[in-house]
Amino acid sequence: MLMTLENLLAIHRLQAFEASPDAVQRLLASAARNLADAALPALSADNRFDAAYKTIMQCAMLGLWAHGFRTSTSQPGHHQTAIQALPKTLGLPSDTVIVLDALRKQRNMNDYEGDPVADAAVEACLSQAQALLEHTRQWLMKRHPELLRAETEEIPGSGA
Repeated sequence: MLMTLENLLAIHRLQAFEASPDAVQRLLASAARNLADAALPALSADNRFDAAYKTIMQCAMLGLWAHGFRTSTSQPGHHQTAIQALPKTLGLPSDTVIVLDALRKQRNMNDYEGDPVADAAVEACLSQAQALLEHTRQWLMKRHPELLRAETEEIPGSGA
């Protein structure tokens, strides 16, 4: 069966969700803050990796939000679902998704088994997070500019 976002909704891996422009902008800002934290050399490798990985997940969430979905966080594997949906949401090539999924597995090994994160893995995660955040911003500007407008902006002719 071909994976579609609608199939994932039907099997309860995704939920319908309508993101507001304010929520999108808050998540983009949080992703940028996490990326900045990941670049801080004073932090441990584990924490730098975790911050960069969080940026990746936030970008994956933004892609789902733009399509009217979010992961079912009550279901196991919601990080895997978000990452593996990236070709459908943000149009990422499958080879990039393979790399991001390997970073997800590394994160799990660190979080759940205490495996230390190597400096090379930190750099790979940071590089992938930077590229994905830039891709996400450009994709949103091109495909969903309405999600980048603040809800409090005056709408011409509305009298607001």
